[in-house]
Amino acid sequence: MILMKDFVNWKIGGEAGYGILSVGVMFGKFCTRNGLFAFNSSEFPSLVRGGHNTVQLIVKKTPALSQYFEVNLLVALNAETIEKHLNELSSDAAIIFDGKEIDIKKYKTKKSHVLIDIPLTEIAVRHGKKIMRNTVSLGASIALLGLEFDKLEQLIKEAFAGKKDALIPINIAAAKEGFNFIKNRNIKFNYQLKEQKQKNHIFINANDAFSLGAVKSGLKFVAEYPMTPSSSILSFMAAHELQYDIVVKQTEDEIAAMNMIIGGGFAGARSLTATSGGGFSLMVEALGLAGMTETPAVVVESQRPGPSTGLPTMTEQGDLMFALNASQGEFPRMIIAPGDVTEAFEAGLNSFNFAEKYQLLVLVLLDKYISEGNTTVKEFDYSKFKINRGKLLTKAPKNYLRYAFTSDGISPRVLPGTLGTVYKANGDEHNEKGVSDESEENRIKMMNKRMKKLDVLKKELPEPKLYGDKNAKISLIAWGSTKGIILEAINELQKQKIKVNFLHYNYVFPLKEKKLLELIKKSKKVLLVENNMTSQFGKLIAQETGILFKNKLLKYTGRQFYPHEIVNAVRKLK
Repeated sequence: MILMKDFVNWKIGGEAGYGILSVGVMFGKFCTRNGLFAFNSSEFPSLVRGGHNTVQLIVKKTPALSQYFEVNLLVALNAETIEKHLNELSSDAAIIFDGKEIDIKKYKTKKSHVLIDIPLTEIAVRHGKKIMRNTVSLGASIALLGLEFDKLEQLIKEAFAGKKDALIPINIAAAKEGFNFIKNRNIKFNYQLKEQKQKNHIFINANDAFSLGAVKSGLKFVAEYPMTPSSSILSFMAAHELQYDIVVKQTEDEIAAMNMIIGGGFAGARSLTATSGGGFSLMVEALGLAGMTETPAVVVESQRPGPSTGLPTMTEQGDLMFALNASQGEFPRMIIAPGDVTEAFEAGLNSFNFAEKYQLLVLVLLDKYISEGNTTVKEFDYSKFKINRGKLLTKAPKNYLRYAFTSDGISPRVLPGTLGTVYKANGDEHNEKGVSDESEENRIKMMNKRMKKLDVLKKELPEPKLYGDKNAKISLIAWGSTKGIILEAINELQKQKIKVNFLHYNYVFPLKEKKLLELIKKSKKVLLVENNMTSQFGKLIAQETGILFKNKLLKYTGRQFYPHEIVNAVRKLK
């Protein structure tokens, strides 16, 4: 008797322009509405047109935290998909393909593979255009996996509502024919999904999650020049600016964007820009202006591999050292690196509070993997969130000093135009009044004042979170987007009776080291996991604590880790 499997790792591939990415998101939403958990990731070349595109979607009854390597259902819209991904298939995988366009006999498929020849193009053209092959294949996929059609029909109506109403009936018909093609043939497939009862879940990526949090935090000004993979933040804000009363400006370049949000922060508006490494490079001089003037500002930097243009549509954790040291001189900054979409939402909420409370620059480091990777999560809860604007005064006291020396390094702030005072924001070194002052005594006092903020901020930040067996002798340490991958690996290791725990840093700088030091002292072996070549987080830890890591797992191919890579690395440590 063959044991049915209640999960699937689905992959679709084909040439760009055939709706590969959009159908992946639609399938994820469909699974979410069926009470299942999904996680998707995409890969596509940095071409204006053409090239090989893929979307991969893991679907389970329990939370899906990362992507997996082994594919169980492959939808091949062209022969290249089979050529590139045949080696990824499980022994009992199915391949959906169009036999009139792909000669499956040319490829070394296994006898145990389920080969499903569907006239995708014929069905698509009969109902509309060839581009609708993705819709046909989606209908076929959900039928093969044992799910019902009704929720897909509703999703198609939503996707094409408005200006594209005419596309609704033809896409529904195409998907339905693909669905019926499988149903009428009673094809046996080991992977079967059943609708679950979970409710109030959404399918969302980190860019959109951060944007939602930012909106709920009272964001009022966005200035951004689009750059992959941060661009959807600008798209989100532009689409909702009237609804949430936000001024959204697409600037001529990233230099202008950074200067504008410094102006917005100076004027009292919660202000945001988002970019990637190349755009962030253009911003660095203005970062120093924010530091010297102690102007609150939030910058999202969604990382991709460099240097230069690098791999514009791939992923990496390669900009941590850059973010820590960007701009000339020394000034306080905070770095948050969300590990998943929920932490991205929380970063959107909290980063503006931190920026205004401590009057400093907050950098949020995402990367392509989670910026564009959608996942199923519970609807975000912000009911307990309160806006904290720090030492923002509504009235100016007598003899107001914008940069007054205080015990915590944070000076009372008024907004420009406050009756009875003048607010000087000076990019040169200055005294308490904001008047330029180059004396040695003043320089020392002002530098100490500004940097004091980090000591106070560090006390407020939570310790990094420990996952897994607290008494395990093998410990993993990582930051940012590797979180879900490592948690999935821990689940697998537990099945293999291997005890391991994992310390994850969401708040990266200033570095909280207490729990880290305790863990390292307790563990027999520690593995540092990073999606870069030079273990940049390891360098930060060494800088702050003097600890050097002997065991490192580093990946810098432009692709994310897979859980099995973590599992294999841990097994080698035993």
